[in-house]
Amino acid sequence: MFHVKQQMTHPEDTPLSKSAFQKIADINSADMERLEIYVSLLSAWQQRMNLVSTSSLKDIWRRHMLDSTQLKNLILPTDKTILDFGSGAGFPGLVLGIILSVPIHLVESNARKCSFLREVARKTDANVVIHHGRIEALDPFPADVITARALASLDKLLNYAQPFLAENSRCLFLKGLKSDEELTESRKKWKIIVTEAKSLSNASGTILTIEGISRHHV
Repeated sequence: MFHVKQQMTHPEDTPLSKSAFQKIADINSADMERLEIYVSLLSAWQQRMNLVSTSSLKDIWRRHMLDSTQLKNLILPTDKTILDFGSGAGFPGLVLGIILSVPIHLVESNARKCSFLREVARKTDANVVIHHGRIEALDPFPADVITARALASLDKLLNYAQPFLAENSRCLFLKGLKSDEELTESRKKWKIIVTEAKSLSNASGTILTIEGISRHHV
């Protein structure tokens, strides 16, 4: 498992430089070149459609790239299939598809965003499979890891995840200020084993690793 040093990630009032990102995230030169292609395409497509908030582009290496790449530290050698819900502009799933050798399944219901994902995947040779449609309509398959960022409440994410869970599946969810509140609500309906880690990219962010997921019997 990778280990990332936790310095140089805050304060967030100063944009993170490309070189600082590469050092913190421990990204090799080849993958860095591919991520730079991604950033260029994102900036170009943002002129035509709303992929991310315009303000976040000013600190893209922290807000989107570091936020996504930090999940690589939680991917195990035994993980063979990763499923990313609500991929949007590709965070975190498409980023992981660039830096990892594990196949990443991206699920996105917006056709134009899927076009963007395909373009980036083609030009970066990302190891991804893009599913255009709603999560609920996707034929279930066992996933070792399920990821999501800024998509839905934890309870709803667990509902989405349930059909794809195998015996040792884990969910890696990037959460913000309402993390504790969502955990409290979810535990009323779900049995879950949760490990929390502070986000490297956001002082108020949390990474939830969730295992042993099952519904409470009513």
